[in-house]
Parts: sequence; C-alpha cells; structure tokens
Amino acid sequence: MRSDVQATRPARPPILKRAVAGLVLIAAAALAIHIVIGLVVTVFWVLVAAAVVVAILWALNTLL
Repeated sequence: MRSDVQATRPARPPILKRAVAGLVLIAAAALAIHIVIGLVVTVFWVLVAAAVVVAILWALNTLL
C-alpha cells in the first residue's frame, strides 16, 4: 500500500527515459543552432557578393 505522501507525489520517469529525453533536447538545440548559424553565414556572403558587384560597377564607371 502507498502512504499519503507517495500518493500525492507524481511518479518520476525512469532514469534511462530521462537521459534519452535530455539527449533528444540537446540534439534538437544543436540542429537549431546549426540552422541559425547557416542562415547568418548565407546572409553575410550574399552581402559580400553584392558589395563586390557594386565595387566592380563603381570601378568600371570611374574608369570608362
């Protein structure tokens, strides 16, 4: 039989289940960070490419 204290306390999941849930959470966070960093790098290189095009057009306009 359970005592009153045990009946009111919610049962904790097994340690293996908690460990797997923690690993899934870490993997999901790592994937999200990877996607965000990839997006930032992509925006950076697009801006660099646009700056190169503007620099080339300016140089051609100045020389010709």
